[in-house]
Amino acid sequence: MYRKALWTLLLAASPLISHASAPEAQACEDDAAPALRGSQCFTVNVPLRHAEPSGEKLSLFVRRIPATSGHAKRGEVWLLSGGPGESGASLYPTIQIYQRAFPGFDLVIPDHRGTGRSSRICPVQESPDSPDGTGLAGAEWGPCIGEMYANLQRTSAFSITEAAQDLGELMSGADRNGDVLLYGVSYGTQLALRALQVNTLQVDGLILDGLVPLETTETWDLSRRTALVDQVGRQSMDEQGLERYRKLLTVKDAAWQNVVPGGDLRRYFGALLSFPILRDRIPRIVQDLSDGDARSLVASTEDWNLALGKLGQSGNDQPALPLVMLIAASENNARPELTLSMVEEEAKGALFVSPIPGLLVSGGVPRYPRDAWFGKSPEALPRTLILQGTLDPNTSYDGAVEHAATLGKSGAVTFHTVERGAHLLPLVAPHCFVAAVGAFVDGGVVAERCAEPPTL
Repeated sequence: MYRKALWTLLLAASPLISHASAPEAQACEDDAAPALRGSQCFTVNVPLRHAEPSGEKLSLFVRRIPATSGHAKRGEVWLLSGGPGESGASLYPTIQIYQRAFPGFDLVIPDHRGTGRSSRICPVQESPDSPDGTGLAGAEWGPCIGEMYANLQRTSAFSITEAAQDLGELMSGADRNGDVLLYGVSYGTQLALRALQVNTLQVDGLILDGLVPLETTETWDLSRRTALVDQVGRQSMDEQGLERYRKLLTVKDAAWQNVVPGGDLRRYFGALLSFPILRDRIPRIVQDLSDGDARSLVASTEDWNLALGKLGQSGNDQPALPLVMLIAASENNARPELTLSMVEEEAKGALFVSPIPGLLVSGGVPRYPRDAWFGKSPEALPRTLILQGTLDPNTSYDGAVEHAATLGKSGAVTFHTVERGAHLLPLVAPHCFVAAVGAFVDGGVVAERCAEPPTL
C-alpha cells in the first residue's frame, strides 16, 4: 500500500516541490486489468523550469503498483518508459514480467513531462477531449506546432535535463525501508543516466534495457536509423534468403504489392524486426511472395496489428509525438543539416528501412540548445546491469557495447547479451530478462549471454 507519510517526507525534504500541494494517492480509476489492481495514482506539481521554482508549474502523473502478495517487501523499483514520447502505460502490458523480475518490489511508474497524463507541450491539441484525444488529428498539427514556436520559452523546457530533474524530485521521496532500484528502457536509459548526472540520486541498483548509444555518436544517432535497421535485417537472414529477397524487390506490379502495409515492403519488414516471432517469418514470407502466394504476408500483417494493439499505446495513451519530435531534433539527431534527398540516397541500397530519418527532415518543430550535460556520463554509478539484444533495431548492439565501456569507468557494470533479442526485452525475451534481472537483484552472478527459448 502507498503511504501518505512517504510524501510528507518528500515535501519536507524538497524545497521545489514544497511550492506545490501535497500529492494525494488514490485508487486508480483504470485498475480493472489484473496486473493494475490495487495500484495507487497521484500527481505532483513541479516547476516548468527547475531554475525558476516560483514560475509556471507542470503536473506529473505517477502510478504505484504494490508488490504481489506472497513476497516479503524488499523495496521499490522505478520504471522509466521509452520514447521519448511513450507514457508509463507503454509498460503496463509487461507488468507481470516486471513483477517476476522484481519480486517483493513495488513498481513506481511516472509519466515524464510531455507524455501520458502529465502536462503536455500542446495542452489544447493533446487534451483527452480533443478530436483525436491525446494524439493529434490532422488539423491539430498546425496549431500545435505554431504554439510550440509561439511559446519557445515553454517549449524548450520539455528537455531531457528538465525531465531528469523531475525524476530527482520524485525519487527524493522514495521509500528507504528497502532497496531503491531504477530501470529504464530505450529513451528511459538516456533519461536515467541524465538524472544521475543532474541529481544526487540514492539508487541501490540501475538496470538499463536497450541502452541508447553515446549522445555524441556519429554512427548510431536517429538520422542513421535506416543503416541500423538494414544491418539488423540482414543479420537476421541467411545469404540465400537475402538473395531471394533482393530479386523479389525487383518485381513490378505484382498483385501482392497491394496488400503490403503502407505499400513499401522494405519499411514493412523493417517494422517486423521489432517482434522476433514475426521477424523470423520474413524468409518464409519472401519465399511465398516469390511464388506469388501472399497468404503468409496477410497472416503476419494480422499478427503484427495484434502485437501493436498489445503495446499499451492506444486511446489516450498514444505516444506524444510533439515531444518525440522536439527531443529527437534537439538532442538525438547528429545531422541537423540532413535533407530529404540525403535520406532517399542513403536508403537506396537498403533492404530494410526506417521512417525515422524522413521524419527528422519533415518534422518542422523548433529545437532547443543542448546544455552542459549533453554528451557526458555520470561521475559515479550504482551497480549497473545492461541488457541488450543482438538484433535490436532501435538501439544498436554495437552502440550499447561502446556506451557500456564508457559507463564502466564510473562504476561496476555488468553486460548481459540476449542472442537474437530485439527491443524491450520483458516483452520479446521475458525468460532471459527475468533470469538476468533476478540474479542481479539478488546479488548473484548474471549470465553473460542468454537465448530465449522458442515460443510454441
